Amino acid sequence: MRIDSAKSVVSLGVRGVVLLGLALALLVGGRETAVAAPPDAAAAVLKVEGAVTTPLSLTAEDLDKMPRATATLTADGNTTTYEGVLLYDILAKAGWQFGRGMTGKGMASYLIVTAKDGYQVVFALAEIDPMFGGAKVIIADKADSAALPATQQPFRVVAPGDKMHARSIYSLLKIEVVRLRP
Repeated sequence: MRIDSAKSVVSLGVRGVVLLGLALALLVGGRETAVAAPPDAAAAVLKVEGAVTTPLSLTAEDLDKMPRATATLTADGNTTTYEGVLLYDILAKAGWQFGRGMTGKGMASYLIVTAKDGYQVVFALAEIDPMFGGAKVIIADKADSAALPATQQPFRVVAPGDKMHARSIYSLLKIEVVRLRP
């Protein structure tokens, strides 16, 4: 197989990329090689918008400067420890009022979290507020102390308290806060 451009790699699909990676590993004789992050991973931006006082555009560098948290998910017999920032901390930075600010009309508020492929999930804001549900949902940028796998970048939602992990979505691009009763 001959590859003439980066565009050709995209057309290989997952199986082709895995085979290409194995072939490259054989060519370098099993020596460890550094793998550069995709160019868009460093420039990836997580948008936080909607009913917040301070809309945010967060990069991986911004998340690195915030308090860090870990969460573990087990799926298909594999356990992965993710590292990132509590969703609560990100929303507090965006100006959302938790605690007593959630009572009354604020209780009818939720998040729509959107991935690169358009997949969306919903979280009630009360479920992540420590004075109510207190769920430790994180926005992860690392898995097992390394960068997220390419298929999960730039960020991943990790909701370890969910029995099914359908809300632990990857390739996260946007968090939108929706207030039903302004």
